[in-house]
Amino acid sequence: MAHPLRSLRNRLTLIFALIVAGAIGIVYFYVTPRLEEELVSQKLERLAAEAESDVSPGLTRLVGSQSASGDEIERQTVQAATRASAEVTTLQVSENLKQFPRVAVSNPGGVPLDVDELAREVIRTGKAVTDTQQTDVGRQALAAQPLIRGDRIRGVAVFADSLDDVEANVTLIRSRIIAAGALALVLAALAGYLAARALTGRIKRLERAARKVAGGDFSNPIHADSDDEIGQLAKAFDDMQRQLARLDTARKQFIAQASHELRTPIFSLGGFLELLEDEELDDETRQHFLAQLRGQVERMRKLSTELLDLSRLESGALELRPEPTDLRRLARDVAAEFMPAAQAHDAPVELRTGREPLEIECDPERVAQVMRILLDNAFVHTPTGTSIRVSAERVDGHVTLEVADSGLGIRDATMPHIFEPFYTSADGSRGAGLGLAIARELAERMHGELTVRSAPGRTAFKLTLPA
Repeated sequence: MAHPLRSLRNRLTLIFALIVAGAIGIVYFYVTPRLEEELVSQKLERLAAEAESDVSPGLTRLVGSQSASGDEIERQTVQAATRASAEVTTLQVSENLKQFPRVAVSNPGGVPLDVDELAREVIRTGKAVTDTQQTDVGRQALAAQPLIRGDRIRGVAVFADSLDDVEANVTLIRSRIIAAGALALVLAALAGYLAARALTGRIKRLERAARKVAGGDFSNPIHADSDDEIGQLAKAFDDMQRQLARLDTARKQFIAQASHELRTPIFSLGGFLELLEDEELDDETRQHFLAQLRGQVERMRKLSTELLDLSRLESGALELRPEPTDLRRLARDVAAEFMPAAQAHDAPVELRTGREPLEIECDPERVAQVMRILLDNAFVHTPTGTSIRVSAERVDGHVTLEVADSGLGIRDATMPHIFEPFYTSADGSRGAGLGLAIARELAERMHGELTVRSAPGRTAFKLTLPA
């Protein structure tokens, strides 16, 4: 059984849930405590302000006075507690500043507080001090206000108020966070699951199509259903499928064509050999048969060479050997190789290469191979007597070699396919359709470009190389 997390849908759902759970955890464990601290701080500030404003001058005058009675101090303490809505404890400071007897409590039955340490802090700083204290009935907020008469602290008034309201508010907020977080977590997991299911459904569709393509079925196009990344992937996959379909068709056509091209000369060779075994043949007939044998062998040699060149190009095994080369001289040398073909074609090759050398860094053998393919193509696919011109020039930092003829031109339907491997023109011309494909591959390997322009009465193939 496959692990649940191996599914992209389950992983995306889990990621959605973890993100929401993480956000809830941050709010619960980080934001809420800081909120509680802020509320407590606000309450202490408010209590300190009330302690400062609600301590009456009478209480300050009475505490530590020999003539003051306990009832008067207690009455002033109760009045301060009433004004502040808090419990007030009044302490008297001894002469040695080490003892703090309680002289009045606003609510004797109230919360027992340990305020001695707070009083010591007031005496040490000479200013009001705030603090919190945990008691048996809950946490308390404390504000101690010094009672100063003359030049010394005579007593301390400690105001106390419960923090239950703060804790209740924080508890309510936490419970709401948990409830809202649980709902958000469920909704996020559901939304993540639905989004992931839709996403994985689209991916599954691509997977099924890929398996069909892997099995050789190119009949089901993939239509992009959106402009997002998966839609772009589907579009690219559809383009790839069409390219593979074309290549598969071309491969099948090539196999059939190559088989035919090889079978024909092989059968011819066998037939001529049987005929040559006849001892009664005259010399003229024997020479004719030998010429036919040589022609069939040449056909097989050319086809096998083209197949080998194309295989090396596609596998990346072909190495270039660039060296300083005069393209003007190279063009003349290659054109000279085709003098017998030009005579048989009843039209000489016209050269337009100028007088100045065209020196560039390139592989002369591969450039010559491209020119041979273009010249051979021109002789094969144009009628007898058609003029052929070879030109070379330097233009805008590049060097161009052009082979042009004045033949019938290339059909519009054929033009998009002439550089495809294994393509044979619809006019039934002999050949396996490899020459121009090899020429373009060589041009690209040399960082150049092979282009064609064609119209009735003129077709020009141009090789452009960086100078």
